[in-house]
Amino acid sequence: MKKVAICILVVFSVSACNLDFEPYDGLPESELTETESGLQGATIGNYNYLKDWYYQRNFHFFGEYGGDNVSLSGTTTDQLFYCYNYQHFPAMFPTTAFWEKAYQLVVGCNKVIQAIDDNASVEMRQVKGENLYLRAQTMFHLCNTFGRPYYQNPEINPGIPVKLDDVVENVPPRSTVKQVYQQVIDDLLYAEQLMGRGKKNIYASKEVAEALLSRVYLYMSGTPDNPNREYAEKAVEYAGKVIASGRYSLMDTESYKTYFRLSPEDNRETIFAVKHIADVDDQGWNSIGSMYNYVAQQGWGEMYASLSYRELLDQNPEDARHSFIDPQYEADGITLQKRNGYPKYFINKFSLQENYPTLSSPVFLRLAEMYLNRAEANAKLGNNQAAIDDVNLIRERAGLTGDQLYSLDDLKGRDNVLEVVLEERRLELAFEAQRRWDIFRNGLTLDRHYPGIHENGDALLSVSPDHPRVVFFIPESQILVHDGLIQNP
Repeated sequence: MKKVAICILVVFSVSACNLDFEPYDGLPESELTETESGLQGATIGNYNYLKDWYYQRNFHFFGEYGGDNVSLSGTTTDQLFYCYNYQHFPAMFPTTAFWEKAYQLVVGCNKVIQAIDDNASVEMRQVKGENLYLRAQTMFHLCNTFGRPYYQNPEINPGIPVKLDDVVENVPPRSTVKQVYQQVIDDLLYAEQLMGRGKKNIYASKEVAEALLSRVYLYMSGTPDNPNREYAEKAVEYAGKVIASGRYSLMDTESYKTYFRLSPEDNRETIFAVKHIADVDDQGWNSIGSMYNYVAQQGWGEMYASLSYRELLDQNPEDARHSFIDPQYEADGITLQKRNGYPKYFINKFSLQENYPTLSSPVFLRLAEMYLNRAEANAKLGNNQAAIDDVNLIRERAGLTGDQLYSLDDLKGRDNVLEVVLEERRLELAFEAQRRWDIFRNGLTLDRHYPGIHENGDALLSVSPDHPRVVFFIPESQILVHDGLIQNP
């Protein structure tokens, strides 16, 4: 019965839609792992796990809905509600489904990784590197969801099971957060060596591995009061590698206003995105954008830009990032529409790709983040001018000039350069499932003293970084069938 129930140990299968060529659905496993074409097809299957709403939509909930950029306008039967209001419970569908799909992806990657020798052809080394990247990214996502922030005793705190084989009966216990991060780094460094630079931005490449390394090291770089110089320096190094590669460039201000409506390959700022194809991958009412927007009579349009985010953005009315928020007006063009008393400020970062209402290709890594990673790490290292320079580069791209830019002599009321960087990161990466992690990994307290349904009932308006629900419960279905799997408190 245990073998049947353990979701993390599903047998690898290839499914779903293609990215660039036909999938290898239905081939026997021997053909998938013993031929080059089969291994390439298996890898496409692994990428397709990232498209599955069990993975993609739920992981978005974890990173964004528990932050301070969004405001839910009413109750909902979708269990995303419990991600939003911090009333987590072990049998939550979003965490159960995400865990299942994430470990399917890990096991699928393991099969390909084990099948390719280090002395294989250049093409096969690339394939192996892509699977190492996918495994690393997935374990990183899992550890951030179920393991505590890195600065909080990573040698002791439990992370997630590190599964490095495809043996169904092998059910590893939870490794520590430090061990998980080390495995993620090892995989990414290995992938960096194996991969080249020729792949489109919907696949992993050398720069994609370097970009994620920059983020991983940044998450390890400590808090404002207790920075870790070693990891901050690594974050600067790897962000710099991506920037210096010349493969990517920031969009101009006007084009940036419709950044997320482009297919990923048409955008030179995107480092890695999960491509969704119209009429194949559009998830309609189950899409990420359906909660944020209502377009052409499609979408729920119930999650709005929060008051605190809008107040920050409105400090500079010329800021191009206003383009990602659509206030909804009554027929007079002046009065804001409301739902349950909450003003409707729709968010369009996950809508209207190629003019399809609910189609989007979620961007996992983009160049603007690399500048902000480098800026944050430099601020922690005391390299304040370098940090300010990178922040101003992002602000200039957003259409800000003159007195709207920072200098060491004018931080515009902010207490320090790191506060400037984190605020800019909030503005630039809003609604991209990073805000919640950015708050807690820096040892900061989440402040949700603004209108939203979270104010009702047993409101949790301030969440400290050491609060138990900074992490989610391990799915109850896993605890019940795996004696060695320890639950989060």
